[in-house]
Amino acid sequence: MIYYTAIIQQFGTKGEKTGWTYVDIPAPIAQEIKANCKVSFRVKGKIDEVSINGIALTPMGEGDFILALKKELLKKLGKYKGAMVKLELAEDVDFKFEIPEDLLQCFDDVEHTLEQFLSQPKSHQNYFIKWINEAKTEATRVKRLSLTVNAMIEKLNYGEMIRASKGS
Repeated sequence: MIYYTAIIQQFGTKGEKTGWTYVDIPAPIAQEIKANCKVSFRVKGKIDEVSINGIALTPMGEGDFILALKKELLKKLGKYKGAMVKLELAEDVDFKFEIPEDLLQCFDDVEHTLEQFLSQPKSHQNYFIKWINEAKTEATRVKRLSLTVNAMIEKLNYGEMIRASKGS
């Protein structure tokens, strides 16, 4: 477990990260949490007195990472851009996304889609699952399930599927 104090920041214009609220996790701190890692990984612990788990540290280059803070978490903290927070972080080795039952049923209907999904990098599997699970309506969930199955048919990863769906 590392102990670290950071200031909440917010991106202005930064591609897909535009508007994100986050705290910086400098390379030396990230190395203490998970040595020699340059890809996204999950952490658990506390921000101030709020317990967290399964939150991804996103690489920013040169070994530095950010921990994105969703609106719900900011609300629990009662803090926003410019505020200081105390972090207690460790790698969350227990965190796992499970494939939703409805997605498994969709894969059962179309040959080789489950195998294609399981051949994706674990991070992309998690992106798909999280994206499906965050749907706020049943119609949105059905659309996301359909897009995911089609992505497996076309052998697209998560980013490729998102880009392809924006063009349609």
